[in-house]
Amino acid sequence: MKQLKSLALVILLFSFCISCSSNEDMENLDSDSGTENTNVSSYEQEILDLINAHRTSNGLSRLALLDAIKTQTNAHTDYMINAGAISHDNFNQRSAYLRENADARSTAENVASGYSTAQAVVNGWLNSQGHRQNIEGNYTHFHLTAKQSSNNRWYYTNIFIRQ
Repeated sequence: MKQLKSLALVILLFSFCISCSSNEDMENLDSDSGTENTNVSSYEQEILDLINAHRTSNGLSRLALLDAIKTQTNAHTDYMINAGAISHDNFNQRSAYLRENADARSTAENVASGYSTAQAVVNGWLNSQGHRQNIEGNYTHFHLTAKQSSNNRWYYTNIFIRQ
């Protein structure tokens, strides 16, 4: 019975992960920039480092941080916290903003909720085909917001772009 409850919890957590992408142009571009930035909490940095470690272990380039992306991940994470649910609502607006303000040629977004460790949220995304495709996609930059709601539930927005 305990294993059944654990399995149900895992399925529930995975059902909270959704991916969304908009790929307008798929060319090869490499970026060797690091991800250290003062606009990132240590928890967010841990998640970003895990994503880049996964990419490099698969022969992919590291992604660089871009503050224009952070403005969008912050706003969307706040939106999800206020709604009490994860979503990709208004993704087209975030993508348009990044095309205009960050020269993005393609964009993708991963969202999640309920994970309480960096490794857990990254594993959740990597165990989902759509999320994994975004993480392993042909992107040059990314950013992430991880915030807790007033009831201590974590919400995550991770956006990837290719310039």
